[in-house]
Amino acid sequence: MGRLTKLSIMAASAPSAVYIASPEGDTGKSTIALGVLQMLAATTPRVGVFRPITRSATERDYILELLLEHSTADDDYDSSIGVTYEQVHADPDGAISEIVMRYHEMAKHCDAVLILGSDYTDVASPSELRFNARIAVNLGAPVLLVVRGAGRTSAELGQLVELCRGELVNEHAKLVAVIANRCDPEQLEADAAMLRKMCAVPSWALPEVPLLTAPTVEELCQAIDGEIYSGDPELMQREALEVIVGSMTTEHILERLADGMAVITPGDRADVLLALVNAHEAFGFPSLAGIIMNGGMLPEPSVARLIEGLKPKLPILTTQLGTFETAKAVVGTRGRISLSSIRKVDTALALMEERVDAPELLKQIEIRFPDVVTPQMFEYQLIERARADRKRIVLPEGDDDRILRAAGRVLQRKIADLTILGDESAVRGRAAELGVDIEAAEVLDPLTCPLRDEFAEEYARLRAHKGMTVDRAREFMADISYFGTMMVQMGVADGMVSGAAHTTAHTIRPSFEIIKTEPGVSTVSSVFLMCLSDRVLAYGDCAVVPDPTSDQLADIAVSSARTAAQFGIEPRVAMLSYSTGESGSGADVDKVRAATKLVHERAPQLLVEGPIQYDAAIEPDVAITKLPNSKVAGKATVFIFPDLNTGNNTYKAVQRSAGAVAIGPVLQGLRKPVNDLSRGALVADIVNTVAITAIQAQQEA
Repeated sequence: MGRLTKLSIMAASAPSAVYIASPEGDTGKSTIALGVLQMLAATTPRVGVFRPITRSATERDYILELLLEHSTADDDYDSSIGVTYEQVHADPDGAISEIVMRYHEMAKHCDAVLILGSDYTDVASPSELRFNARIAVNLGAPVLLVVRGAGRTSAELGQLVELCRGELVNEHAKLVAVIANRCDPEQLEADAAMLRKMCAVPSWALPEVPLLTAPTVEELCQAIDGEIYSGDPELMQREALEVIVGSMTTEHILERLADGMAVITPGDRADVLLALVNAHEAFGFPSLAGIIMNGGMLPEPSVARLIEGLKPKLPILTTQLGTFETAKAVVGTRGRISLSSIRKVDTALALMEERVDAPELLKQIEIRFPDVVTPQMFEYQLIERARADRKRIVLPEGDDDRILRAAGRVLQRKIADLTILGDESAVRGRAAELGVDIEAAEVLDPLTCPLRDEFAEEYARLRAHKGMTVDRAREFMADISYFGTMMVQMGVADGMVSGAAHTTAHTIRPSFEIIKTEPGVSTVSSVFLMCLSDRVLAYGDCAVVPDPTSDQLADIAVSSARTAAQFGIEPRVAMLSYSTGESGSGADVDKVRAATKLVHERAPQLLVEGPIQYDAAIEPDVAITKLPNSKVAGKATVFIFPDLNTGNNTYKAVQRSAGAVAIGPVLQGLRKPVNDLSRGALVADIVNTVAITAIQAQQEA
């Protein structure tokens, strides 16, 4: 009886798991794994990744490294691997025992585990799928089967699934879902219908997406044993979607160019080289991925000086291989989804979000939903809320690469509709060079846009009391911050995100003049949404008001509570000070005490406590001692700092020391949403801020 009880406890405490397996290679399992991992991380705190069989004991598994980057457990690479193919060959049963031992040691630290089956680098048994099924059974993990649709009719696809199901049944593995990946887009619906007919479990069909298997210019360079002759090294990560051998006359080569194409040509073809370099820069011509000069020949000195003078950003490679060998190597290179493949990762995630029913799949895996909220869960919830009711956000800084990369991600994942400000040919040209798809974005140039005159007239009217004229207002509307803010004011956009390359003052000053504050609020302030390991808190104000008065502090508290509620945080407000309750005195404490009283008057329904020290606000044990009857002490969620110096330093200390993810600053108090970015903002920060701004706009609608 005792043994049964112990086993029951172990089973109850075991993490949820799913084993992704396939009957063959080139199924695009990494795409599926990325999408499933995101689903798990969005709903479960500690999600780990385990690779039962790795290709090599000496070379690191790039797919595992990619997945670990997106996992949320603390396990490292070495603890996330089982055995090598060599070990499986030598002793299959012993290998499984080792896999089981290593898996359970790793899984101790996880709430859910994604287990990624082998890649058919070698054949470990008569049926590698059968061997993966044995592993899944021994790990107690249900199987998500992935099959390749490319090159198969719908009937053949159905036969393959039935064959695989039989092998899984023979090994007593539990099949919970089937995904057919890389299907011919023209027969996608027929494939999906066949799967629904054949499978007794949920099934989905995903189309072939050429980008996901396209090699980068860097990968092509490695394949041809080449070197960089000239160009922007950052553009080596762009995918080459097509290849052409430029052996024909220049005019015929130009006719055949396409976006993302790599062109192979001898280095002594000066006419072709110069035509390609100029075509890449010219408006109306495709943006190329790169040029490969084959045969070991370099341009003549005079041509080389000319190319150097043009300073082309387009990568130009050189190789000793002949034309045939170069073309063969390039065509045979299959791209990987790796840590540096940001566009591929975004494409894979978007594909899974669009085609696979996440709640249904998680239901089949039997994921347990906890009460805690991790940073990854919170970020996913932000994106899902933004996607549910898409708003138009204006990004004024179209000349910043980070903005363009973030825009590509926002559009790819349908987080918001976008308007980007800047010269259209320059913005779209640079985006194409970076391999970023912003085709769905609207691009407006404030200098030439017809809206400029309309905006100038409205700005002159709003600022007439300051002596503003229409002519002067037209000059103001040439400024991207003023133009973008006026777009929000006039309803052309629902919100604005700026500040990656401009100061906070430059970003928000137009908002003070044009949009102004909400009724009943006189102070524009900010909060940071602090994502800790198990919850999300709001810190205000850490970015805008240097030394607020008690009246301003009350405004900040009320606005922060409202912002917190917008993002699913139940507001319990702590008005922070170096003193708790009535224990201290002095001007600084009195300011907080007066502000707390004003908050009670302005928002009587709001739970607020102050003055209170940080430890009493967040730690239940301390709260029992210092404020035993408080409804806020020990469980505060909104922390209001007495001044900017304290707030800014505290949020940064928590961010760095506790490993918290700080999202913000989120501006509040304005009638319409405008948000400022840090000038050191990463692409992910910009994406999150766009999602936040879209959610704020949803509240205004």
